[in-house]
Amino acid sequence: MAQQLFLIDPAAVGRLHLHQTLAAAGFDITGTAADPGFAWPKLQARWPDAIVLDIDWPRLEVRSFLKRLTEERPTPVVLCATSLTRVDPTVQQALAAGATLFVNRDSPDALVAAVRQAARTPPPQPSPSCTGPTTAGVRRPALGSSTGRPSTRVVAIGISTGGVQSIEAVLRQLGPDTPGIVLVQHMPEKFTASFAARLNSQYALEVLEARDGDAVLDGRVLIAPGGKQMSLRRHGGHFAVEVREGPPVNHHRPSVDVLFSSVARCAGRHALGIIMTGMGGDGARGLREMHEAGAWTAAQDEATSIVFGMPAEAIRLGAVDDVLALNRIAEWIQTISRVPGRDRTKAAAR
Repeated sequence: MAQQLFLIDPAAVGRLHLHQTLAAAGFDITGTAADPGFAWPKLQARWPDAIVLDIDWPRLEVRSFLKRLTEERPTPVVLCATSLTRVDPTVQQALAAGATLFVNRDSPDALVAAVRQAARTPPPQPSPSCTGPTTAGVRRPALGSSTGRPSTRVVAIGISTGGVQSIEAVLRQLGPDTPGIVLVQHMPEKFTASFAARLNSQYALEVLEARDGDAVLDGRVLIAPGGKQMSLRRHGGHFAVEVREGPPVNHHRPSVDVLFSSVARCAGRHALGIIMTGMGGDGARGLREMHEAGAWTAAQDEATSIVFGMPAEAIRLGAVDDVLALNRIAEWIQTISRVPGRDRTKAAAR
């Protein structure tokens, strides 16, 4: 069965072009709209597998539409534009509000590939409201909480294109007993704070934009601030992060390689490393360093990655123990965090 799409573009010629390009690629176009507000009743009639939204237009109410979509009917949303780039504030705000990924629509092949991947990615499920009624006898975990225990294991995650919703799919399955997580999401300065705050309000973890000297605690997620480099350090007998100014690495600041290399040095076999959806190769060499230092390592698989660049490069370098679908990553973290470092004998026998 063909993947079903709904198209939103204020320009009639733009809607026609999108319709022709995507229909020719085998998609079933369920409807179109000139504005996100006009799209909602049409979407209710026949809900698609994904939504394609052109955000070249400054007056569109994109964030309110994405917020409603996330709350009422989570659906992958592919942003596209011709005059904007991924680092443009408009794009970053939409990604932070819940859009799946951004692609330049001047490249039809890239557009088709991105839409096809998004349409087959399971959408995130809405988090239970912390103010709504609860089932009698069931205690919900406190939102934004950690145990306060210094972590003896460290989970390091690197993610880029398509990462906003992908990392949410992982974090929603983890609880306060999860080893401390240090995370690099390629995101510009000023956006990581709001991104962390939103995650902190939704899940049973304490999620913070990292500050220099923050301790790595069970149940805590430290997100590298946009525009700075984050690395792991030992602080006394425990782990903490160092947040510093520094040059871009692999064209990124924060860089996954910077984080992963420091985790290899400081945590070694007491760490887990995971590289997820993203363009390019940032993090692949650092993950190999972690692997060689005795850490367990994993990569998101091609089928569930929005862009398979970063995981593919890590796999090519021999840096990966396990290749996992998105819906298995949280379970992998929970399982592997209870066992010692990677068994080199078993790894060599694979």
